[in-house]
Amino acid sequence: MTSFRKRSVVLFVLLSSFVFSQAKPAPAAASGEARTDRYMQSIRGNIPLLTEFLQEMPKGGDLHYHLSGGVYAETMIGWAAEGKLCVTTQTLELVKPPCNEGAGNVPAESALSNPVLYRQMVDAWSMRNWQEGHESGHDHFFDTFEKFGLSNDGHTGDMLAEAARRAAANHELYQELMLTADGGRVSEVGKHVGWIEDFKTMRETLLANGLLDAVATGSKNIAEAEQQRDAALQCTGAKPEPACKITQRFIYQVLRGLSKQVVFAQILAGFEMASRDPHVVGFNLVMPEDYYVPMRDYDLHMRIIDFLKPLYPKVHISLHAGELAPGLVPPDGLSFHIREAVELGHADRIGHGVDVMEEDNALDLVKEMAKRKVMVEINLTSNDVILGIRGKDHPLATYMKYGVPVALSTDDEGVSRSDLSMEYMRGATDQGLTYAQLKTMARTSLEHAFVSGESLWRDEHFARVKQCAADRVAPEKLSEGCQSYLRANQKAMLQWELEKQFGAFESRW
Repeated sequence: MTSFRKRSVVLFVLLSSFVFSQAKPAPAAASGEARTDRYMQSIRGNIPLLTEFLQEMPKGGDLHYHLSGGVYAETMIGWAAEGKLCVTTQTLELVKPPCNEGAGNVPAESALSNPVLYRQMVDAWSMRNWQEGHESGHDHFFDTFEKFGLSNDGHTGDMLAEAARRAAANHELYQELMLTADGGRVSEVGKHVGWIEDFKTMRETLLANGLLDAVATGSKNIAEAEQQRDAALQCTGAKPEPACKITQRFIYQVLRGLSKQVVFAQILAGFEMASRDPHVVGFNLVMPEDYYVPMRDYDLHMRIIDFLKPLYPKVHISLHAGELAPGLVPPDGLSFHIREAVELGHADRIGHGVDVMEEDNALDLVKEMAKRKVMVEINLTSNDVILGIRGKDHPLATYMKYGVPVALSTDDEGVSRSDLSMEYMRGATDQGLTYAQLKTMARTSLEHAFVSGESLWRDEHFARVKQCAADRVAPEKLSEGCQSYLRANQKAMLQWELEKQFGAFESRW
């Protein structure tokens, strides 16, 4: 953390001449916002004070969160010990028992009494102590998942609880968590059916061979995990944890590195599950974008989505696109992914979008994204450690300059050893963002969340809808019209709560 903060200060000095633009604040910005903005400016050079300020700042939602990468290594070591798993001392990868110490497989439980093994496992399962030069951040990051993966089996509810606890500690209200909840059943259906060139026939054959049963399994697994989460947090008990107030929704994740028949089946499952389960609010395509199959089949995946979207017009889509950098793939691989995600993939949001200025007709694309209001989920820590993109090399300033909606998110906070407050710190130090800009991003996160209901805002300048236009953002009783509107629209309810939090926060400075 210390080295990160030192580097952040240096980067901020280098970037201090940057002038960022962002969507305009509300027409009559509250004096509290201006006062708070001035306070943040006054403490920019004092990292401890800035850390405390950003930790306490309300942040709205985290829209780009891989549940499998959200848990810290220390927690997973405990689960591995409880599950009597074994760890290979050479690679630090978990394997199933029985353990064979002669072959280098020792009980994971031994790490609890062996400080050397314990710290080796934490470092191998996360970006802690990673340094450039020995291996790329990209490879170290993505290799972690194979090493700790077994520890998560049977712990989805516990993972949700940990994510909610951290969200509450960071003054968030809402999370969208990516997971593949069907236990591999959708993949089995896809493998059984095989590949059919005609998309219409492929869909019909999958549906006729048990895909909806697999989808139902996924929804059942999510419901059970939510019950486990609530039990862990004592949400129905006399002393519920603060994390019980966090609203969690789910993004069905498609494993785009698998065979095309499995990817088709999972995309279809994403559409179906998001149509049937109110807690599954969309789908996304995951796995490293630069791997062979995702690069080879990228256009195919977008065409599959383009075919299915008219059949499920209300389903929301967020797509990983542009998590690439020059040299990671050949130049032509940088030239079209974001555009195809927007135009063929019908993306409501883009995850990462780092290589946008390498795209063909890049500025036209950025302007199109602004016009369509396609939000970009910005993952500053992840982009730094995986791609080496930071500071003035990051496209955040360009997106903001042209009015593309943006919000900060964590990506894989456990693997990255980060949280949303640290992302806000990077926003302030690495990107020179002001309080007003960070506040806009927090509001934007809820505005572009896939949670149900209409917005509190009637325009991009955060003017309220008529039902609540005259109400004060305070604890006192709301008008009947505003109360009715908020009760009927969960998104607006979350946004109203965020405004209340901002009012309380800004009164401190």
